Amino acid sequence: MLTEMTNTQMRYIILALALAMGIVSAQAQSQPANLIPAPAEYNVHPGTVSRDKMNGSHEKVRISEKAMLRRLEGRKLTDWQLKSAYWLEVGPKGVKIEAADQEGVFYARQTLRMMAEPDSMVNCCTVLDWPRLRYRGMMLDVSRHFYGKDFVKKQLRMMALLKMNRFHFHLVDNPGWRLQIDTYPRLTQLTAWRPQAYFWDWEKNEIGGPFAVEGTPGAYGGYYTKEDIREILAYAAERHIEVIPEIEMPGHNYETRAAYPELACSLPKGGKDPWELCPGKEHTYEFLENVLLEVFDLFPSQYIHIGGDEARKNNWKVCPYCQARMRAEGLKDVNGLQSYMIRRIERFARAHGKRIIGWDEILQGGLAPDATVMCWHGTEAGVQAAKEGHDVIFTPTHYYYLDYHQDPDQYRPVGRCVTLEKVYSFEPVTERIPEADAHHVSGVQGNLWTEHVQEEWHAELLLYPRLFAIAETGWSQADRKSWPDFERRASALSAAARKWGYRVY
Repeated sequence: MLTEMTNTQMRYIILALALAMGIVSAQAQSQPANLIPAPAEYNVHPGTVSRDKMNGSHEKVRISEKAMLRRLEGRKLTDWQLKSAYWLEVGPKGVKIEAADQEGVFYARQTLRMMAEPDSMVNCCTVLDWPRLRYRGMMLDVSRHFYGKDFVKKQLRMMALLKMNRFHFHLVDNPGWRLQIDTYPRLTQLTAWRPQAYFWDWEKNEIGGPFAVEGTPGAYGGYYTKEDIREILAYAAERHIEVIPEIEMPGHNYETRAAYPELACSLPKGGKDPWELCPGKEHTYEFLENVLLEVFDLFPSQYIHIGGDEARKNNWKVCPYCQARMRAEGLKDVNGLQSYMIRRIERFARAHGKRIIGWDEILQGGLAPDATVMCWHGTEAGVQAAKEGHDVIFTPTHYYYLDYHQDPDQYRPVGRCVTLEKVYSFEPVTERIPEADAHHVSGVQGNLWTEHVQEEWHAELLLYPRLFAIAETGWSQADRKSWPDFERRASALSAAARKWGYRVY
């Protein structure tokens, strides 16, 4: 009984409890504070530092590849990893940062910002960190619903904090063309606007609804001028984010053909006329190349996304232009015709110093070796693409489609339930990809499609906190991932994000 214990026994019990509490405290401190993504190495040291001491006046920065390599102590990083790597020390005299490049310094400062957010005092610590995957992305669909440049810049700020480095800008699709193209002004004068704001009110049949001329009273829509794009690009570049534009082809082009009907297939009387461009007409390639020249001139990104998904191809079987093209090129079927178009556009892009990305349907009929495959049909296409020598970006529907609901009771639930834990569980480098091909796994990307997402606050509720999980998978080493600890850190970052004006689920 406790009442019968001697004073000595009581002292032993108190000492044991104190030691146990100290061990728990030390274990908690050895975790990566509230940082997302989790750093490669994080060590807590005695003492604390005030947030005031962590400001720029108490920051010493050294940019030296040799110094950074010494910090890494023989760890073999690729050139792109070394460029992003950093060493950070928070101590009584302030902050020290070492990096091989300004990019590493930037990521060190994002770590500092997140570290300093919850409390006025921060544990003294050292951090040695570098990214796991070179492509850490988010896609925003602005065709179904147009989001202004301020909203885009707000999401870029969060991406930068999360050390994400690719923003996939889905600018064009059936219900709206959102990019100024001087050579073809009707794309924005007509098909950037529609009578109905909500996508599903507009698309009431298989093909789609009408558009409205710019300036029509009550018309919904909008587009980015070239000056808007330059502003977004400069903002992204300051945060080491590459903006990758998507110009869809050959499917998802209802809006393109509404503006320029001559780009459609020629069909027998009464034939259906859905969404595809005509890959048989030479005029189609003239149009695409003129558009892409303006896009190349505007966007400095290495990559251009060309879509390539969900082309129905039925029209091509009866269109005389398509059939003539297939005979001339010796193509055995319509999959070969799509492959012909993708290869031709890939050659055009490469001639202008660009590389193409496409959804995994671009594998149909064969693919140019320089093309990157974005896999959304699960992971099988990614495994196939990597084995064939193509770089792969994983964005599987059942894990990374952020328009899917997080619980059935949320606002406008869509698709299957994709919880935060589900998103966090995805592993892009699986045993099905041989070790020799693993370097082809470029990275991961979360996609926010907006057929059901009209309001900005709704878009953010779908993005956050699930984008936190994608960021950690892209940056953190696989053995640093821990769901229970991530859940704790995601809760802390969610609270901070709300303070910064984000809507977080």
